[in-house]
Amino acid sequence: MKSTRKAYGEFLVEEGAKNNDIVVFDADLATATQTKMFAEKFPNRHFDMGISEQDMVGTACGMAISEKSVFASSFAMFLAGRAYEQIRNTAAYSHVNINFCATHSGLAVGEDGATHQCVEDIALLNVIPSMKIFSPADEMATKSILKECLKLDGPKYVRLGRSDTPDIYSSVDKFELGSSHTFGTGKDGTIFATGMTVSIALEAKEILKEKGINVRVVDLYSIKPIDKNNIIKCARETDKLISIEDHSIIGGIGSIISNVLSDEYPKKLIKIGVDDMFGKSGNAKKLYEMYGITKENIIEKFIQ
Repeated sequence: MKSTRKAYGEFLVEEGAKNNDIVVFDADLATATQTKMFAEKFPNRHFDMGISEQDMVGTACGMAISEKSVFASSFAMFLAGRAYEQIRNTAAYSHVNINFCATHSGLAVGEDGATHQCVEDIALLNVIPSMKIFSPADEMATKSILKECLKLDGPKYVRLGRSDTPDIYSSVDKFELGSSHTFGTGKDGTIFATGMTVSIALEAKEILKEKGINVRVVDLYSIKPIDKNNIIKCARETDKLISIEDHSIIGGIGSIISNVLSDEYPKKLIKIGVDDMFGKSGNAKKLYEMYGITKENIIEKFIQ
């Protein structure tokens, strides 16, 4: 069990030791985002911009234009929300090669409260031309995706979480832009998930199997571009389609999947996520239960 934000911090230290061109920006949250690990090892390559996210993005873009490998971090609410204009106009419009790594996404922020729980960031970033979006499910996925980001040109947004997540992948698993991972070959249904909800979907898969319902789980770790071919394949091959996400179902992976189905293979999708609501302050597990982001809710959708 390890949080994807901690995996991010470890990745920065590991890669920073190999590559002197890696520099990291933060906005007064280095301890929380785990970029503090990098700052302690490479203080001359870590820049804390204070509570000034817009300034951080602009300055980080300037550094990236000078051909450094730049990572810029804050909470998802502050990075995708407060610095949206700078991400859109300075980074994406100018096609700057930069990596935005947003921690503390979704309801899983927990006790930090509703104002800090960003359940809109996928929707906001998805409409920006040239933006690439990733949402890793565990430690190995995080590190592999971040390595992939170093090979990709243009702006990238990596959605990370605060809470610990179970290990799902190993070091041999590959993660590529526009692809996905499928668990199982069940014909009774497909559960589409991303980020922290992948482990929930896999738990539901095992319980459903005991009940004689054989489903597959698809980890949509690449959100933009999305794996259209696998979505269509699952729609053709399985009876019921469900999506689950720690994000608003308006503009999240549920909406993105629905757009693909509408264009290519019309079929009903049941969406599980935050339904046009703000978050609340409370224990992350209890918040998931309150908002229905649970294995029990998935199972109920299959057996009802």
